[in-house]
Amino acid sequence: MPDPLTSRLSPMLTTPRLLLRPQEPIDAEVFHQLWSERDPRVPAHRRLDARGRPTADDIAANIRESEDPPLLLSVVLRESGTLIGYAGLVFSGKGAEDEAEIAFELLRSTHGNGYATEAGEAVLAWAKDLGHSRLWASVWDWNIASRRVLEKLGFRDSGARHPVTEHGRTILTVREL
Repeated sequence: MPDPLTSRLSPMLTTPRLLLRPQEPIDAEVFHQLWSERDPRVPAHRRLDARGRPTADDIAANIRESEDPPLLLSVVLRESGTLIGYAGLVFSGKGAEDEAEIAFELLRSTHGNGYATEAGEAVLAWAKDLGHSRLWASVWDWNIASRRVLEKLGFRDSGARHPVTEHGRTILTVREL
């Protein structure tokens, strides 16, 4: 019998067009592609290095070795079974201490179809089921597409001011659940 807590933490979320499921090592190829598609303004530690690291094998090993139930879920198109990215929760400490932040990243080829918003709505419902009363989201000021998704999901600028760096300015948003 599955552990009820693990089931709550590692769910299978469904929407009309998407399945959000726990990550599997086979997902690493697509996650590596996401790393390769990142905007050059993203900090270097979140992009592939000159040797192409992290490699798909590095990412697969990280997924296999994780002992915690995953809070970032793989986003799959229900009709075709095609993996298109990830969405879920992270605890980055950018908002209030011990409060989750929503995160999502989809392959560029899938942008403009409403998938990020649809996945985000599923993550919001899941976070509420887990007992969260609000979520945070940080986004680069230049990332207009993600800012639009967050706006559609009901996130608003928290008013926190972050300095402009060589990567741009981070906007911290918040949403009550």
